[in-house]
Amino acid sequence: MSKLDEMSVGTVTHAITALSNTIQQSVSDRLAILFQSLALLIAAYAIAFRYSWALTLVVSSAIVFVILGFSLTMPFLVKAQQNVDKADEKHAALAAEVFGSIRTVFALNAEQPLFKKYTRWVEEARKRGLRMSLVSGIHLAMLFFAMYVSFSLAFWFGLKLYREGHIANINTVITVFFSVLLVVTILGGIAGPLMAISKAISASGAFFGVIDSKQDDPPGIRDPELSHADIMFENVKFAYPTRPEMTVLKGFHATFERNKTTALVGPSGSGKSTIVGMIERWYQIQSEEAEETTSGHIHVGPHNINDLDVKWWRSQIGLVQQEPFLFNDTIYNNVAFGLIGSQWENDTDAVKMDLITGACNQAFADEFIDRLPMGYSTTVGEGGITLSGGQRQRIAIARSIVSQPQILILDEATSSIDIKGEKIVQAALDRVSKDRTTIMIAHRLSTVRRADKIIVMKDGQNFEEGSHEELILKEGIYHGLVHAQQLAPLTDLMDADVPSSMASQKEEVRAHDYTTKEGSDQNCQDDPEPEKSFGFFHSFGVFQFTGQKLVDAANFWALMFFILALAMATFYFMLGFSSNSISMFVVSNARMDYFYNILSKPVSYYDREENSSGSLISRLSTDSKQLQEMFGPTGVFPLISVFNIIGCVSISFAFGWKLAAVTFFAAMPFLFFSAFMRIRYEIKFETLNAAVYADSSKFATEAVRAFRTVTALTMEDTILERYSNLLKDQRQKAIRKAWYATLVFAFSDSVELCAMALAFWYGGQLLASREYDPVAFFVVYIAIIQGGQSAGQFFSFGPNIAQAKASANRILAARQPTQGQLQHIPTGPLSSSEHTPSPSVEVQNVSFQYHTREVPTFANLNLSIESGQFVAFVGPSGCGKSTLVSLLERFYDCTQGTILFGGRDIRSIELASYRSALSLVAQEPKLFEGTIRENLLLGLEAPNNPTTEDQMIQACKDAEIYDFIVSLPDGFLTELGVNAQASLSGGQKQRICIARALIRKPLLLLLDEATSSLDSHSESLVQGAMERLASKRNMTIIAVAHRLATIQKADAIFVFGEGAPGQGSTILESGTHPELLRRKGAYWQMCQAQALDR
Repeated sequence: MSKLDEMSVGTVTHAITALSNTIQQSVSDRLAILFQSLALLIAAYAIAFRYSWALTLVVSSAIVFVILGFSLTMPFLVKAQQNVDKADEKHAALAAEVFGSIRTVFALNAEQPLFKKYTRWVEEARKRGLRMSLVSGIHLAMLFFAMYVSFSLAFWFGLKLYREGHIANINTVITVFFSVLLVVTILGGIAGPLMAISKAISASGAFFGVIDSKQDDPPGIRDPELSHADIMFENVKFAYPTRPEMTVLKGFHATFERNKTTALVGPSGSGKSTIVGMIERWYQIQSEEAEETTSGHIHVGPHNINDLDVKWWRSQIGLVQQEPFLFNDTIYNNVAFGLIGSQWENDTDAVKMDLITGACNQAFADEFIDRLPMGYSTTVGEGGITLSGGQRQRIAIARSIVSQPQILILDEATSSIDIKGEKIVQAALDRVSKDRTTIMIAHRLSTVRRADKIIVMKDGQNFEEGSHEELILKEGIYHGLVHAQQLAPLTDLMDADVPSSMASQKEEVRAHDYTTKEGSDQNCQDDPEPEKSFGFFHSFGVFQFTGQKLVDAANFWALMFFILALAMATFYFMLGFSSNSISMFVVSNARMDYFYNILSKPVSYYDREENSSGSLISRLSTDSKQLQEMFGPTGVFPLISVFNIIGCVSISFAFGWKLAAVTFFAAMPFLFFSAFMRIRYEIKFETLNAAVYADSSKFATEAVRAFRTVTALTMEDTILERYSNLLKDQRQKAIRKAWYATLVFAFSDSVELCAMALAFWYGGQLLASREYDPVAFFVVYIAIIQGGQSAGQFFSFGPNIAQAKASANRILAARQPTQGQLQHIPTGPLSSSEHTPSPSVEVQNVSFQYHTREVPTFANLNLSIESGQFVAFVGPSGCGKSTLVSLLERFYDCTQGTILFGGRDIRSIELASYRSALSLVAQEPKLFEGTIRENLLLGLEAPNNPTTEDQMIQACKDAEIYDFIVSLPDGFLTELGVNAQASLSGGQKQRICIARALIRKPLLLLLDEATSSLDSHSESLVQGAMERLASKRNMTIIAVAHRLATIQKADAIFVFGEGAPGQGSTILESGTHPELLRRKGAYWQMCQAQALDR
């Protein structure tokens, strides 16, 4: 787990998409080309040595030059590519955070600062990539210089040996010359695969870093009796590996007695959830670890917990986490995952269904599941996004109890459940807790009062222990926590007059009801030049000379080939330098454009199945990379091949049109047909391939994001099997595609050889008839050979073209408006006069329905909130409270009706201006990689303003997080790391989010269960700060709450509930806390259910 804490979701997604494609391409056709080239190399050398070993050795000195060049340039290229990959991981990690927290990003108006941060890492990757340009140019220059200078050596030294009599026949020189020509050509073919393999070596580091890391599932003890044993912590000291300087547990000792319920309560960050992590063995105390960070022992019965079989142990535990995670699957499957590792894992569907419905009934989840059109077959979306927080938590509870575990751990299990649901679910949990070892972590003390033992924690130590009654009598810390959560006495409220200030300000409410072809990167396969055939035409004339004339001609052509080698070295240096530079600019611009356009989409775009965060990260990583290939060397070499074909055809027709016409017109139709079929098939396959790998990367992203849930449910093997099955069909299709592509590729290669044979046969006929002389024949023949090779190389880039085309289309499609785009009535931003305190809010005949649901959330909803009021929304989970907050934030537009903000339709206000007047604290707090200060000031226009600094400190004090921040070694500059969500406790994250909202001094403050993760003391202090803000009347506050103690002093409370059938939710009643209690309606029943003394 500590290894995963150091990795972000974006890093993992980047590895399994872009980097895995790099490795795949280097071991596919590139590896085959490497073996083919090596075989030809050996054959060519064998022939050359057979005829003249001396000439072969001298000419082969060029190969030594190539090897020397490779040994100098390749290490640098590998190192540079690793640096680029590291920068790519950074911007991929940021993209994952942004897409996974898109509502928070929009609410903070943080699109621009996060885009700038993303741009900085993309530009850093570009800078690192540009450092390869010079070396890439030198690399190509040395290779092609060696190739062409070998011709010069062959001519000069071969004819020297012939003159001196060491070679008896001029045919030997020609044979060795062409063999060496083949060898040097093969070197060009090997260069591409070698560079691809070097990139694969760089990419494989990310994989082996995880593969070679320590595994935490060694076999151990499996004893059923241990699930009924006491769990004992003995003087446990612990610090997280990612934050070794912060000791979380400081000598904690406690016994969780078997078959009894033990509750852990205390302030946020006191170590309660850390204890859960240690019982789940996400983190361990091991003797070899540093004594300064961990010490102590954890025993289960007589055994050390580390000696138990980890998967068996986890299968004995039912866990409900503070932030429950649901998989993008059906409700049935999400609950059925809790049966993994149990005796019912492989039982029949009917038996499983009985268990699942029973668990959902106990968790009070069946009441909303039965109302869904698809019932238990309803897909919950990514992370359960289609359900409310309370609904997700109830399904998570059902999942934890469905296997009837012997140990039950409830980490804030009812924090997001409404009052009615909490009472029923708590009764169910009380039932299932009997005869089980149960560990409860709670801030709502009404849920722990029946526990057999309550442990009060503070600063990583247990300060008090006892039952509810015993701790109340002690009048210690626990007594203070209970007192902070008490609702005002009912009798007092019934007798008290409604304060005139509240009455005068209360208004009567009408309640109506979004592959790289790495092997081709730097593809340095030799690109035959048409001038070769022209040069050979004249150089062949040397062989008919004798004496001094032969010497002069040999020296001349050796010099010409040397000059040509210098020219080609210069050209390919420029080609390598410019193509790498251009490709780096293309990929960086494509990524920034893609990211910006996706970030400009509405929230409804991210709700779609195909636009999950995993799919978006995958496309962002791979599409721009594939587009890069067509503007880098991969895109240049096909273009060179086209000019080579044109040059070869022109030269061959100029020197012998008959032979050229017969050969080209006989072969070209077959070549073009095979190329067309291959590219056409590749385009179809790439479209399918992109969809399949988007699904697999989306699944992998979800699994990594929910890794604690995966391990707690012992789903590792299940996840791997499902992931393998997602890839299995694609792998089978890829194998079939490989057979087809191989046949087409073999056919095109055969056509090239057939064209050569035809040219040789027909050329012989023309030579025999004296129609052609040898010079004309050889010029045309070599031009045909080189033209065929160029055509073959051009057609081999079909997959790259297909991939780049599909990627370019997706990048361009991201620029287009999407369905669900927010409506705009262009009348401008909020004026300075409208930026006055306390706007009123009116909801007039509003109806709304999610596009994934058949029933509206609400219809014809009406309510009015006066300027400066503090109002609350209460009611059951799923009744539309958070949906109304989303409409106020303009995550969605209402399907009917109007929402007025200070008298203006919110659709008429410029979106950024409107959202800058709002602050939202969501039910699930989201933080980003960076410092605490950066998170607090994210989205502000002037984050470095001294006034802003003062506001930040005051906001942190109001949110009760200032003391914690300044206690850290780096204070506000403390880095939260790549996994910001795992760096802090739930309460600490939520208080930072509250402070982030207060810094903005909003006109409208939206609190969606803002204090659900806070301990009682912190909650009362934060609530006091909120009430002080409300009393100033300089902002309007809307709070969604399940803890009614937090909204007693609200100016108005709107009670949401189920409306008429098919009409969604409505407002059942409204008024102040005392007024609603007198009516003894729905609100009164909620208060009765939540009273601690009942």
